[in-house]
Amino acid sequence: MTKVLVSDPIDQAGIDILSQVSQVDQQTGLSPNQLKEIIGDYEALMIRSGTQVTSEIIESADKLRIIGRAGVGVDNVDVPSATRRGVIVVNSPSGNTIAAAEQALALLLSLSRHIPQAHASTISGAWDRKRFVGNELYKKVLGVVGLGKIGSHVAKVANAMGMEVIGFDPFVSAERALQMHVRLAAIEELFKKSDYVSLHLPRTPETENLVDLKLLSTMKKNSRLVNCARGGIIDESALAEALNSGVIAGAALDVYAQEPLSPKSPLLNVKKGLILTPHLGASTVEAQQNVAIDVAEQIRDVLLGLPARSAVNIPGLSAEIMDSLKPHLQLAETLGLLVSQVSGGQIQKIELRLQGEFAHHPSQPLVVAALKGLLSSALGDRINYVNASLEAKARGISVEEIKDEASPDLTGGSLQLTTIADNGSHSITGTVLVDGDLRISSIDEFPVNVSPSRYMLFTRHRDMPGIIGKLGSLLGANNVNIAAMQVGRRIVRGEAVMVLSIDDPIPPQLLSSILNVEGINQAHPITL
Repeated sequence: MTKVLVSDPIDQAGIDILSQVSQVDQQTGLSPNQLKEIIGDYEALMIRSGTQVTSEIIESADKLRIIGRAGVGVDNVDVPSATRRGVIVVNSPSGNTIAAAEQALALLLSLSRHIPQAHASTISGAWDRKRFVGNELYKKVLGVVGLGKIGSHVAKVANAMGMEVIGFDPFVSAERALQMHVRLAAIEELFKKSDYVSLHLPRTPETENLVDLKLLSTMKKNSRLVNCARGGIIDESALAEALNSGVIAGAALDVYAQEPLSPKSPLLNVKKGLILTPHLGASTVEAQQNVAIDVAEQIRDVLLGLPARSAVNIPGLSAEIMDSLKPHLQLAETLGLLVSQVSGGQIQKIELRLQGEFAHHPSQPLVVAALKGLLSSALGDRINYVNASLEAKARGISVEEIKDEASPDLTGGSLQLTTIADNGSHSITGTVLVDGDLRISSIDEFPVNVSPSRYMLFTRHRDMPGIIGKLGSLLGANNVNIAAMQVGRRIVRGEAVMVLSIDDPIPPQLLSSILNVEGINQAHPITL
């Protein structure tokens, strides 16, 4: 039975899901050395923000197949190291969307109405209404930096409250922004014109200390800033200076460059206009349950041999693409596995030709799936969607994509994989039928119409009387049952291919006998 280690507190709903397929060990509060000592026994690791999964820990995890982060960010996981080892890293990109958005809105309202300060004053015995005169959000300008799931929800609610929303996101089209009732603007214009700015960006080398003193100085003196995204996006020293000198009126932070917040943080020296909360963005009962269920389901699926919905280190493979392209990805992987067993030799290049409808699909996920199939026969379980591209590159296999919108005589188009190896080239074409079934439509340009099966035999032979009977008799004599058979040829009495679906694998000695049959030039046993 597989084993899963849960090293941070996780909602019981997630534990229950994992327990369906694995032994689950809950050990929270482990030191890095303790985690390193035991991680080698586990196929999966489920964490929140507390556990730091370093490259050293990943290198010690010989069995590890998946790391699941119950939340959005994966800052505490060395994702490049995991990718190199073929370990899938998953998160829950939408499980705490509402919770994080509502936290940002709560801080916006708290800043406007001085709620924390008024509360502290009132419970101390004071009744100072004049001191806490606030501002309305109605008809004010909100600048949303980052219009992903969380930022777009903040924009939606702000619109409903009567705010004017402007946004900055280089990956959002003008059409999409219009649907959200958001006017796109450059980040400099956004900071200059907004009464409130809410940040919803990941922390990357490009966004680190993005909000510096220069940008803060462009804001209105009565403007306010909220960050519920990631610590380190704001230069905290610059923010403290801006608040103490009156450059801006206020700020509210839920995330910090260093967490927990250091006692030496310049933010603790700010005298007024600052609200600090201890990273509560995802801290709702509903969000904790949602992310635990989401990530636990993904870990369960991977351990059962199914794909993950939200892997952060699989190129171009989002949950939406997984759902929409599932049979197409299966076809690409199947063709890759088929052509690798037909090719033999040292493969130097693989060519993907996407025809018809296939040309309109995102190609990168299909490339990854094809490479996984191509390398699976040699590398087995070591190869997956995470490391397929890296393994191909390390082996000097180049990839070429060709898109051809002119469809062949196949409804829905086709995908053709061609390998170029030191012993020649081979190609296999396939398609996805309306009901989702897969079909092989050609082998080395010979037309066929074959459903992939567990065991198959491909032959290249001369189209001559008696050859099918000889091969059938030979298989029967060796107790190999034929489930289906088809021949593809281009001209009569020329070269042809034969595809047999069989119930049992072909043993090596039988393969030698098949190759001795007069007229058979090649024979390739296939296992899918």
